[in-house]
Amino acid sequence: MSRHISFDRLHNVRDLGEWRGLGGRPVRSGLLYRADSLAKLEGEDLDRFRTLAVRTVIDLRYPWEIEARGRVPDSLDVQYFNFSIEHQTYDQAVIDPDVDPWRFLADRYAEVASDGAVELRAVLETIAGADPGAVVFHCASGKDRTGIVAALLLSSLGVSEADIATDFALTELATDRLVADWRVANPDRELSWPSYGRAPETIIQHFLADLERAHGSVEAYIQDGLGVGDQVIAALRERLLDG
Repeated sequence: MSRHISFDRLHNVRDLGEWRGLGGRPVRSGLLYRADSLAKLEGEDLDRFRTLAVRTVIDLRYPWEIEARGRVPDSLDVQYFNFSIEHQTYDQAVIDPDVDPWRFLADRYAEVASDGAVELRAVLETIAGADPGAVVFHCASGKDRTGIVAALLLSSLGVSEADIATDFALTELATDRLVADWRVANPDRELSWPSYGRAPETIIQHFLADLERAHGSVEAYIQDGLGVGDQVIAALRERLLDG
């Protein structure tokens, strides 16, 4: 199964529509996208992106990443928000090959869930209150930070954990291109971690299970851990669920 939208420079753009949410209601297509860095948009890619009718862009990267690599092109008529949800940096290229990679990444996600609670709440509130039109959220590779937001957002819509894990793992279709991009951008470095760019279901399953153990359920984390109110959740469901 592939939901990826084809671009030349972007590798990990997909529509989150059609997953079944609360009461079997499908997530509306054409309203919610996840992506890798939109700073790469240019030429024909920029024209393709315009056809998605995106009106709101949420950038999950650090401000220093945006300063170094750019942001969504100014030529696009969008509302732009930057919520840096990750507070503890790490370099995936040099992760110890001997550690359990999926447990390691799930633990990094847990750090984001704790340290980035304010920003994660702001992301969900921004999507709930966004102007009419499509919303896209992205980080650098569209894998980890983007995967966390997608998991929490789909959970708030009542999408099953099995489907959330399936969506997360679709990034695996982009892994080879993400690795190739890293090698081009880092010609003088060695990629010592063999799992770079991977996104198996196990990572997000660990993450969701950790939230359930700590908070009772993912929904309880969203409401109590993040402080997302009932009105925001209702607005997300009204905006994004069909039927």
